[in-house]
Amino acid sequence: MTLALPLWFEIGSYVVLILILVGDLLLVSRRPHVPSVRESALWIGFYVALALLFALGILLLGDAEHASQFVTGWITEYSLSIDNLFVFVLIMARFKVPRASQQEVLMAGIVIALVLRGIFILIGAQLIANFGWIFYLFGAFLLYTALRQAFAPDSGEEGRDNALIRVIRRRLRISDDFDGFRLRTTVDGRKVLTPLILVLLALGTTDLLFALDSIPAIFGITTSPFIVFTANIFALMGLRQLYFLLGHLIDRLAYLGYGIAVILGFIGVKLVFHAMHTNSVPFLNGGRPIEWAPEIGTGTSLLVILVAMAVATAASLLKIRIDSRSVPENTDGQRSESREETNE
Repeated sequence: MTLALPLWFEIGSYVVLILILVGDLLLVSRRPHVPSVRESALWIGFYVALALLFALGILLLGDAEHASQFVTGWITEYSLSIDNLFVFVLIMARFKVPRASQQEVLMAGIVIALVLRGIFILIGAQLIANFGWIFYLFGAFLLYTALRQAFAPDSGEEGRDNALIRVIRRRLRISDDFDGFRLRTTVDGRKVLTPLILVLLALGTTDLLFALDSIPAIFGITTSPFIVFTANIFALMGLRQLYFLLGHLIDRLAYLGYGIAVILGFIGVKLVFHAMHTNSVPFLNGGRPIEWAPEIGTGTSLLVILVAMAVATAASLLKIRIDSRSVPENTDGQRSESREETNE
């Protein structure tokens, strides 16, 4: 089923979303601060309500199937963005980004993510339009990613610089301290780069890796480039506020990775079934589509994704609660001191 929406709705959606992102950028640049829990929660609520209103617009101007595809794609991308957020937390800690500058750095990371995902969406749409069997590759890649997410041991890569960062460190003069959101500063009368350049490069390369996972995942839900791109924009909106709302908790959600692995694995299987059902492959079934392959509906996909994230989050919170109760009573003073240091 082809999505048929009025041209004014599609163009208007892009214009409004770009204006909101620009407004967010201006707000961050003119008023750098650490958002409170209440402020972060209100902004996240605003973006969630905006996404639901957008889904309602697709329902009224299009049809229920594509509206549900948007909601499912948005929730999928939002789930994968939370995993992205976990890496953002590690990058901020790795480079000791000042708390007051983290909003601007996160906003830059989100813009980089949008640009990279936009490029991948255009490439993915062209591949799907010309090579239907590409769904087999997408599905296989997602299944591999899911297995790696669930079973690969922690290699400690998060604590080390990647090859690009190491090259930059060797070739360029970089100061030890940040200077606000400036890329260059003056040290002993000489112009040098600030560590901000390394942070932005780390965020950019991370976003590139996550785009490799997220774009095939959402194309497993819908092949409409409009829905794919808008779902990604809405998923990245509010990510900055979510960082400050859950930043101290996100690395303690021990089972979040398993929930994301279930989502990626499920969509990978769905993609393979879809390819078997709709595409002719010379080495399968005599070159004919495999009609017995099941087609997994959007409603089923949405239910699996919601249950996977709910169970992973609930199990993680339960683990946190059990671990906190198992701490010996004689360490209460140490825990109190730790909390005071965190608050400071």
